[in-house]
Parts: sequence; C-alpha cells; structure tokens
Amino acid sequence: MTSDLVDRARAWLDDDPDPDTRHALDALLDAAGSGDEAATAELVDAFDGRLQFGTAGLRGALGPGPNRMNRAVVSRAAAGLAAYIGSLPGTGRTVVVGYDARHKSDAFARDTAEIMEGAGIHAYVLPRPLPTPVLAYAIRNLGAAAGVMVTASHNPPQDNGYKVYLGDGTQIVPPADEEISARIDAVGSVSALPRGDGWETLGDGVLDAYLADVASLVDDDAPRDAAIAYTPMHGVGGDVVLRALALAGFPAPRVVRAQFAPDPDFPTVSFPNPEEPGAMDLALEEGLDADADVVIANDPDADRCAVAVPTRDRGAGGGPAYRMLRGDEVGWLLGWWLHERGIHGPYACSIVSSSLLSRMAASYGVEHHETLTGFKWIGRVPGLAFGYEEALGYCVDSARVADKDGVSAALRVVEMVAALKAEGRTVHDVLDALFVEHGLHATDQLSVRVADLSLISDAMTRLRAAPPSEVAGLAVESFEDLAAGAGGLPPTDGVRLRLAEGTRVIVRPSGTEPKLKCYLEVVVPVTSDVEASRLVAEHRLAALKAGMAEALGL
Repeated sequence: MTSDLVDRARAWLDDDPDPDTRHALDALLDAAGSGDEAATAELVDAFDGRLQFGTAGLRGALGPGPNRMNRAVVSRAAAGLAAYIGSLPGTGRTVVVGYDARHKSDAFARDTAEIMEGAGIHAYVLPRPLPTPVLAYAIRNLGAAAGVMVTASHNPPQDNGYKVYLGDGTQIVPPADEEISARIDAVGSVSALPRGDGWETLGDGVLDAYLADVASLVDDDAPRDAAIAYTPMHGVGGDVVLRALALAGFPAPRVVRAQFAPDPDFPTVSFPNPEEPGAMDLALEEGLDADADVVIANDPDADRCAVAVPTRDRGAGGGPAYRMLRGDEVGWLLGWWLHERGIHGPYACSIVSSSLLSRMAASYGVEHHETLTGFKWIGRVPGLAFGYEEALGYCVDSARVADKDGVSAALRVVEMVAALKAEGRTVHDVLDALFVEHGLHATDQLSVRVADLSLISDAMTRLRAAPPSEVAGLAVESFEDLAAGAGGLPPTDGVRLRLAEGTRVIVRPSGTEPKLKCYLEVVVPVTSDVEASRLVAEHRLAALKAGMAEALGL
C-alpha cells in the first residue's frame, strides 16, 4: 500500500458526506495498514480511477472511493448534471428524481435534489420507490429539463446506479454523456457544493396519470379472461402492476408472496434478473399452482418484462408445464399483436435482437429501424410504434414513455393472451404462423461472466486480429467491426459475423455487467412441419454456441 494511496483515501474520507462510507473506509485503511491483503486489494480497486459516466450514467458496487457508488460520487454526478442543464439554451429549470428500493437509493435521490436546488434548479422527487418507467413518464408529464433515476436495474444486490434522461424523456447519448462527464470532472470538494432544501416531494398525481394512460392502452371491448401469475422479484413493480391490471379490468393475479415486497437484498434469487437460471422458479411454481395462462415477472426497477406460457401439453408425460419465452419471442409476439390492434408505424429493435421483426415490418408495409444496443437508441426512433431488445425490454407506448416499460408491456401481453384464449388459440399458434411465413428464427446467447475485465478486451482483440473463417462448419461470409460503424450506426465496441444459411453472430461486451456476450441467430425455412424445423434450428444453435466458445477462447 503506497503512501499516495493512503493520502488519497484520507482526503476522500475527509470530504465524504456519508458516515457509513467514512466508517467503512476508516476500517479498510486500518485493515490494510495491518497487512490484510484483501483489504489492500479492495482499497486499491476502490481508488483505481473513478466510475465512468457514460450512456448508462453510473453503475457499480456500493462502497467508499471514487470507483464505487456512494454519496460523494453521486453528489459530484448531480453537480455535473446541474452544470450541464444550466448550459442548455431555453430549457426549464426543473428536474425529476426517482429511485428504487436498493440500498442507499433514497439517500442518493435526496443528495441529487439538494444539489439541484443549490444550483438553482428546482427538483421534484417521486413520492416513494417506484418503477423506472414512471420516472421516464414524469419527465414529459411535468415538462422537466431532465430526469434522474437511481437504480441498478437487475444488477446484484451490492450494486446501485444513476440513470440520466433529458427533457424529451430519452436516456442520454453522445455527446451529452461526454459533456456531463467533463463537468463532473470539474467538480471540486463535495463538502463545498451548495445545497438547498426547497425540493418538492410529489404526491401521487403523476403515478395516477401514468397508470390511467397505461390502462387506456387496452381496448374497452377486449377480452379480460386470463389467469395470471406475477412476481416483481423483490423490486418496486408489485403495487404498480397490480393497480394497472385492475384499472384495465383484468382479474387480480396470483403473486409470489416471498418476492412481492421490495427487498434490496433479493434473498430468494442469486441475481435479480429474470434471464438468470433459477430466478423464475418461484414464479413458475406459482403459475402451476394457479393454472395460469401466463406468468409474468418484472426486474427490480420494472422496466423489463419476462413472460412464461404453458407448454403445448401442459406438462403431460413429465415434461415442464411452462416455458420461458425468449426476449425475441416476446418481441415478435408484441409486434404482431400491435399490428393486429391497428397500431401501425415504425418498428425498431437493437442490432443484437432477431432479424425477424424486420421481415414482419416489411410484410406489414411499415418502416424498420436497426439501432445500437439499448433504449437510449431505440427510444429515439421518430414516431416509434413498437421497439424492443432481446434483453426483455419493450416499448409499446413511445408517445408517453420513450423507454422500455415492463408495466405497459405486461398489460399488452395479458391483453394478447386473453384475446387468443377467447379464440381458442395460444401464443404457440401465433409463433408457428410467423415461422411459416418468414422462416423459423431461433436465437440464443453465449454469456461469459469474468472477474478480470481484461479477459474481455483480450478476447475482442483476438477476434478482430484473426476472425474465424468458419464456425460450426458454416463459412463466415462477412465480418464487420462495429467499432468502425456499420450500416450507418454510430461506432460501438462489437463485431458482427454473417455466416452461411442465414446464420448471424454478434459479439460485444455488456454495457452494465462484467460479461462478454455472443448473440446467436439461425434461420430455418419451414414447409409444413414446424416442429421438424425447430429441431434443426436447435441443433444448429447448439453447434454455433460451442463453436463460438472455442473461437473466443473463454
């Protein structure tokens, strides 16, 4: 442990407004000074640069130091954002602040409000922990210049984050993120930042307006008979989703009681992400017990929506009773359903999502836009009628929420399931029909979590330096380095491989987790036997997944 590190840590401790992290840092310094190697390593990492403010705002582990999420880091971020807002011509002087139920979220929200007031920007704070889409809605509803949501979405319990929106209700993108980051760098002592106490805690008016608008998406004459099982996965979506379903006229769902109340420790799941293995087990058990037509889960900030449906045989012969739909499958179904409801206009999905939506858009005679990963890009498509990304994010009402919204998406899914039930059909029938018309599109993901981020950059470097000529016996017909821009898109860290027989692979680092992700898609023509085509697709996907694991060397 160097004297420079100790000096920087002591200076940080003296400027830290939070007694909790001051105590933690003091204990860490003592332990490291006594020769504790783990404490020394933690101290080095906590002061190794600072959390970078980018297009996802801030996200990281809680703890003391500039490379952690804490009140000092958040205060600097708020001051930098306030300076940026003050530099914008013609903007109002108001900001809306929302927060979830994670550790320190309420404190981070209060710090943000105080610093905004100290900078002459009036802050409205949502009345309690609420879903991210409520914050995105509130920005437009109140005509604010910007919005802040304190959340780490589906990250592990030890994390928190800071997501920033501008006045149009969309997440920040370059160059705004770079300009805000530069202003954060210019912030000096946290203790010297002016603070104010004139911020305003909102009543339930904005939430009530949001719920009324969400419920209005469902037609008055739409069928309402659907048995639902639901979990908010220890997050903040529970009461909001139940109210939305009730306002729309749907029966009350069976809820997973063990996961219903917000709990920042997420005690029943290893990772509070519906995509993670085992995360949906309790919800699927609840669905089975309730004989549900659909099982729905939100992630902790309720901007994502996971869906499971009964298998064709409902578990006959010992098979599973429910099947989790992939994010792409829900995207296809919602795209089809909105078209059926007469909602026409541009469709959009991220570059890592399936190509089937583009084929559907062409057959419907509407525009399709391919964007970079994230709703910071999807939500910016002008006149967006429907947008999705395969990571369970769906935008079904962009005029009000130009972001992924797990509440309105859940209502649209339930509406669709109820309508199909009334006709004696299921989502399996719809998917089969889409496959017959457009080919069976099957997707999967190879995701590698690492402790050392250099492994990800090394793998990307190797892949760019020596692209494979074939994967799983399929020739690589083209290799695109997305860092150079592709198809008119802004540059991003990733590569795209197009292989023979309609196969596609995209490799990119995760923007929010220490993971390297490979997004796989195969397309198999369908004649009369959809099941036979599905088996072919599953075989190809398995071979492709194994081939990419070998190619990456991870």
